[in-house]
Amino acid sequence: MAHVELRKVVKRFGSVEVVHGIDLDIRDNEFLVLVGPSGCGKSTVLRMIAGLEPISGGEVFIGDRMVNHVSPKDRNVAMVFQNYALYPHMTVRYNMGFSLKMSGKSRDEIAAKVDEVAGILELGPYLDRKPSELSGGQRQRVAMGRAMVRKPDVFLFDEPLSNLDAQLRTQMRLELRKMHMRLMTTTIYVTHDQIEAMTLADRIVILKDGLIQQVGTPIEVFEKPANVFVARFIGNPPMNILKGTFKVIDGRRCVAAGKSVFPVPAGGDSLGDGDPVLIGIRPDAIKMGDRIEKLPKEWLCRGEVVVSEILGGHSHLEIVVDGENELLAEVEGRVVAHPGEIVPIGFEFDRMVLFDPETKEAIR
Repeated sequence: MAHVELRKVVKRFGSVEVVHGIDLDIRDNEFLVLVGPSGCGKSTVLRMIAGLEPISGGEVFIGDRMVNHVSPKDRNVAMVFQNYALYPHMTVRYNMGFSLKMSGKSRDEIAAKVDEVAGILELGPYLDRKPSELSGGQRQRVAMGRAMVRKPDVFLFDEPLSNLDAQLRTQMRLELRKMHMRLMTTTIYVTHDQIEAMTLADRIVILKDGLIQQVGTPIEVFEKPANVFVARFIGNPPMNILKGTFKVIDGRRCVAAGKSVFPVPAGGDSLGDGDPVLIGIRPDAIKMGDRIEKLPKEWLCRGEVVVSEILGGHSHLEIVVDGENELLAEVEGRVVAHPGEIVPIGFEFDRMVLFDPETKEAIR
């Protein structure tokens, strides 16, 4: 097991800098997820940790050893790729044990380790099959098993579930989490899927354009996003962002959005009367029906339904407030509402986040 540290790490391809001096400390035994849109640099960061991409500046540490110039095979890391990268002519048993054979382990030692890991991943019945005879989920488990038999200091996963269908992705997320709980090996996981990030991570690192936007637990980045990009990227559906104005009315701090004026329970101490703000409200912080009865009256208003969708145990509604502010609400239960219907709604304004309209950074 080992912690991983990046100090001012830079990556350039020719004259183009794609990773801009990032600092990151990954704790021993931690499951850390790098997430961001395509092209943000997350896979490049992972490949630099693995040694598959040389760094252009800065330092990479695994444990107490700087590994800038250490070859990938000597870093004691194991990487699981998106496309499995299995040998098609070898059985599952030989795929899983091949790296041990190349490192000079005895036949008995290889067999024992392969059998142990196959038991953990429930691959025992498939050890004599070839990859072409396996499902996508089984192939991914073989790729994970090949990494596990080496007992590395660090697991590196590069979008390992993106080739699987939705049901298999859900199943494999559980497998990955159980594997980490059992092995407690430092794990760095790259994905563009924020649901994977939220469900798997001890901490999430959100990247954009080669820069770290925020590092925190899933709940921290969901409830207290550092900027508008994080607010919109993390969460499905994403956070509602409204243009508003900060006001002081009878000594009370408020925000006005269109014709509606709402209190500000916390934050915004640096703002003055009339300052423009962006108001962030999570869709699940919008309430309907008997859920609004427990909210203060000043947190209530009415809106016009544009469209509604029932999604099993919850519903999505697009609602227009004051004829100009469009909001997406995620409410519990099956809500039947028709376009044009006027409905009472309430807001959990203690979960409101204010952002600077110019910098797009959160105002605390």
